[in-house]
Amino acid sequence: MKKILFIVTLLVAIISHAQQNASPYEWNWVKDGIWLGAGLGGSAYGLMLIQDKEGLTLEELNSLKKEDISGINRWAAGYNSESASAISDIPFAISFAAPFALLLNDGINDHTGQFIGMYFESLATTAALFTITAGLVDKSRPYVYDETLDTDRRISNNGQRSFYSGHVAASATATFYAAKVYSDFNPDAEGKFFVWAAAAAVPATVGYFRIKAGQHFLTDVLIGYGLGAATGILVPELHKTKDASLRISPTAGRNFLGDEYTGVAMSYKF
Repeated sequence: MKKILFIVTLLVAIISHAQQNASPYEWNWVKDGIWLGAGLGGSAYGLMLIQDKEGLTLEELNSLKKEDISGINRWAAGYNSESASAISDIPFAISFAAPFALLLNDGINDHTGQFIGMYFESLATTAALFTITAGLVDKSRPYVYDETLDTDRRISNNGQRSFYSGHVAASATATFYAAKVYSDFNPDAEGKFFVWAAAAAVPATVGYFRIKAGQHFLTDVLIGYGLGAATGILVPELHKTKDASLRISPTAGRNFLGDEYTGVAMSYKF
C-alpha cells in the first residue's frame, strides 16, 4: 500500500511540475513564419510609402485653419515642444525593454524562443499597420499650425504624418504584450492588477508627451493606443494552446464514506 501511495505521490509531483513549466502557447514555424514575414514585408512597404509621401505646398499651408479641426483635437493645434518630444522617448524606450524583464520569470524563461518570437511578431504587426497607414493618410501634425516655426519644417512630408501615433502604438503593443504573457503564465499570481496598470500607464505617458510635443492630436494617440494594445493582447491570445484552460493539480481529502484519498484533479476554465 505504501508503495502505491509513493507511486501516486510521485506521479502527482511530476504532473504538477510539468504543468507549472508548460507553456500556454504553441508556435508553428510555418504559420508564424508567414505571419512574421508578412509583418516585416508590410513594414518595408509602408516605409516606402512614407518616403515617397508629399509635403504641403505653400498654398495648402496658408489655407490651414485651426477652426477646421474637430473640437476634440483643436486645443492641441499649434503645440510644439522639442523637450516634450525628447521626454516621450524615455517611456517609449522603457516599454520596449519591459517584456524582456519577464525572462527573469522561471516559467517564461523556459520558453524564451517562443516568447521572443511572439514579441517580434506583435511588433511587426503593429509596424506594418502603422507605416502603411502613415504612408497613405495625409494629416498635418499640430506643430504645422505653429506660425512661428520655420516654413520648411511646416511643409515637409514629415509634418503630414499625424495619423496615427506610431510611438504610442508600439509602446502599447510592448507593454500590453508583457502583461498578457505574464498573466497567462501566472494565472493565479497576486498583484496582476499592478502589472496591467503599469502596462496601461506607460503608453499613456508616451501619448501625453507626444501631444505636448505637437506631434499628434488626441484622437491620433487614442487610436494608436487602442490598436497597439489590441495587438499586444491578441497575438498571444491567438497562440493559446487548445488545452490552455486545462488545469491539473494534486488533490487529497476524505470522501463521503470517511475514507481518505489522494489523486489528481482536473478542471477546465471556459
